[in-house]
Amino acid sequence: MGETPARTGSAPTTSTDGPHRQVDQIAPPELWGRLIAAVFALPDVVEGHSQVSPASSRAVFLTDREVESAPERSLAPGRRLEPVHLHGVQDTSTHLVLPEARGRELTDLGWAEPHGYADFGTEFMVYGPRDEAELAVVLGIVEESLAFARE
Repeated sequence: MGETPARTGSAPTTSTDGPHRQVDQIAPPELWGRLIAAVFALPDVVEGHSQVSPASSRAVFLTDREVESAPERSLAPGRRLEPVHLHGVQDTSTHLVLPEARGRELTDLGWAEPHGYADFGTEFMVYGPRDEAELAVVLGIVEESLAFARE
């Protein structure tokens, strides 16, 4: 993967109480739908109900690994491996796990922020894409998370 560009503009507003969600700069519904379709078209993933997020969220489960190699590689440690969940169309952000240093880098570049309920420092919120270029970046970050979960 090439170098991640900085996200333009200000960071969106996110909730200060649970659940951790994005409250403005929401992805347009069509773009959000394309993100969902692209994520679930990735190899060896399947959609399911999140074990830790509201019912409107879509969990990304791996077909080739059901148990995490370490708890910091899942949003639902001790349960089925859930490295990513995508929030609903009213939010459009994504929660996922990444190596802590990479998550901090994405935070510095304006793409992410630490998860509001992080246990390990590997849990991040990635903001919903606002345009085609951002869709490609967010999809790439999801792919990074899935690779991290498989390590």
